Amino acid sequence: MVTMIDEKEIVLQRLEDEFGKEEISPLRRKHERFEKKHPNAAENEWTKALALDALSFLDEEEPYWTFVAARLLLMEIYKEAADNRQVSIENVYKVFTEHIHKFVAKGLYNPILVNAYSKDELQQLAKELEPKRDQLFTYIGLKTLMDRYVTRDFDKKPIELPQERWMVIAMTLMQQEKENRIEKVKEAYWAMSNLYMTTATPTLANAGKTHGQLSSCFIDTVDDSLQGIYDSNTDVATLSKFGGGIGVYMGKVRSRGSSIQGFKGASSGVIPWIKQLNNTAVSVDQLGQRQGAIAIYLDVWHKDIFSFLDLKLNNGDERMRAHDIFTGVCLPDIFMEAVENREDWYLFDPHEVRTVMGFDLEDSYDEKRGEGSFRNNYLACVNNPLLSRDVVPAIDIMKRIMRSQLETGVPFMFYRDEVNRKNPNKHKGMIYSSNLCTEIAQNMSPTEFESVELENDIIVTRRKAGDFVVCNLSSINLGRAVPANVLERLIPIQVRMLDNVIDLNNIPVKQAALTNERYRGIGLGTFGWHHLLAVSGIAWESEEAVQFADKLYEKIAYLTIQSSMKLAEEKSAYPLFEGSDWHTGSYFESRGYHDEKWTDLKQKVAQKGMRNGYVMAVAPNSTTSIIAGSTASIDPIFQKSYSEEKKDYKIPVTVPDLNEKTTWYYKSAYFIDQNWTIKQNAARARHVDQGISLNLYVQNTVKAKDLLALHLNAWNSGVKTTYYVRSTSVELLECESCAS
Repeated sequence: MVTMIDEKEIVLQRLEDEFGKEEISPLRRKHERFEKKHPNAAENEWTKALALDALSFLDEEEPYWTFVAARLLLMEIYKEAADNRQVSIENVYKVFTEHIHKFVAKGLYNPILVNAYSKDELQQLAKELEPKRDQLFTYIGLKTLMDRYVTRDFDKKPIELPQERWMVIAMTLMQQEKENRIEKVKEAYWAMSNLYMTTATPTLANAGKTHGQLSSCFIDTVDDSLQGIYDSNTDVATLSKFGGGIGVYMGKVRSRGSSIQGFKGASSGVIPWIKQLNNTAVSVDQLGQRQGAIAIYLDVWHKDIFSFLDLKLNNGDERMRAHDIFTGVCLPDIFMEAVENREDWYLFDPHEVRTVMGFDLEDSYDEKRGEGSFRNNYLACVNNPLLSRDVVPAIDIMKRIMRSQLETGVPFMFYRDEVNRKNPNKHKGMIYSSNLCTEIAQNMSPTEFESVELENDIIVTRRKAGDFVVCNLSSINLGRAVPANVLERLIPIQVRMLDNVIDLNNIPVKQAALTNERYRGIGLGTFGWHHLLAVSGIAWESEEAVQFADKLYEKIAYLTIQSSMKLAEEKSAYPLFEGSDWHTGSYFESRGYHDEKWTDLKQKVAQKGMRNGYVMAVAPNSTTSIIAGSTASIDPIFQKSYSEEKKDYKIPVTVPDLNEKTTWYYKSAYFIDQNWTIKQNAARARHVDQGISLNLYVQNTVKAKDLLALHLNAWNSGVKTTYYVRSTSVELLECESCAS
């Protein structure tokens, strides 16, 4: 019979065998002291205490302690699962088939898992589970996955193990595949369980469960009417309830002092409606886990721009503040030129422009750098004496933007001309703004109210559906996938998984569901860029890093486009493919893809189509990069060692693969020349059809002229968007929805 003392000794010996006797000796001494103080402690208490002791040793010199703590946490997880499943610890994963049936019957898993898969198929998939891959997790990665994403019972106790979460997601996303379905499930499981990729947070949290949707976030365009404004708020609340992050474009809404039905000065402008959305963000939480997250975008030529830029400031009139939303500014080239040249800028009311000029200023863009429709329309407005306007130095607006950024981190910057020039679906619409995290750029249009009628005692409301953007995200873990040389195998299964999200999702806002089907937009992204640079021995501030970004993202783009093309051959192209830049070949020509490989792909795309109208977007990935044990998005690290803090814990963490070789390549974001970051991003942006969540990191002592120079550099470099300006003095909220 094995006693408790013997079991503890076995655990310590296993750790010594894996990590080394000398390395584990401090933990053994801690264990001896704990035993003296708590001789009758239960095994789970001992394991928790030992795991925390292991973490207390974690620092830049000894980063392996996170894996020691993770092993102890795994033992605790396995022990609890073994007790609940009434099997030995060695067999916790061997009852997968029974586990699925049991929790479908209890209403915790979606019945599709047993209706779509036979018992023989479930048993076959059970054999694919690889418990050893649980050892890839760091302590914080494993804890985050178990605390926030695995399936829990009605008492909020976890009933799922890590490898089961990966398999359930794979089964869910591949359920409708007609050929070689089990092989595709296995491939998806391989990709996730090896931490080569992660799905977006909603997919990670909700796939296989009985509630929740799978898409990350949504973007709405608000119509300039009372009905349109309230309908949009309802749609935003509905999606926020189901876990979606929201982007809202308000540029069509008339400004303060505009006329309403001919009555001059009647409009109160956009601020009251933004405050209403702020209340929605606070009131409608996301599945009871966190409050909603909404970003509002406004054009820099809108008459309400100054009050908009002050929305999040901590001083001034509280009636004109909205602290719980995020702001973004839509900037045309001609404005940035006016800033650069210290020229005047003209502010207009969009409703008045529409009425007097007969066009919507926001519906055009400059087709080429320095010339095009937007500047022609803007200058026509400037030269029309019938239009009212406010005239201000362009640099004054930029100063207000930067002041807000240094105090609050926002507004985000959306360079609308560059975005629309690179839009592969410009034949079907305009892109007015981005989403909550600035990486999505897809066609948008407002949903317009038409009528309310009474039909057989049923009130029927009719609205003409606009393009309500849906973000379907997933990301490659560069720090693991590139060194393992698996991109050619990984990206095709990843694109298939993303495409299947579109068909499986049940989006409660119908115009969003329609847009999803019309464009079939996906956003394959990346994280772990700094991790990859460090293990590759490449300094962030170097031309080598810029060239590496260029070549790597070209390869990812090629494989992603190729995968979407092959899916189109198998399942048909997206409905609006004909006439798109994909179809005409101008997508490839505008990016300088002229070699034989790209020319061949261009011809195949023209013949066979693209399954997805949009294919790449690089999201922030803050949470899922933690699970995967890598660095976030394309960002540099904050520090080599730090504490990950949530409301119920504070856990020490070190950057991935930290050792005597990589430490020299892990330079803190706040000490990196941000011009190198912009240069890298400009190189990769050529290969990304949508956007990239690009943060700028500055010291709180940064001079205005230096921050301005960064913004001008980003715009001049062809960067489409920038995300937060992260100052050392600002605490910023992360976007959970876009984490992938």
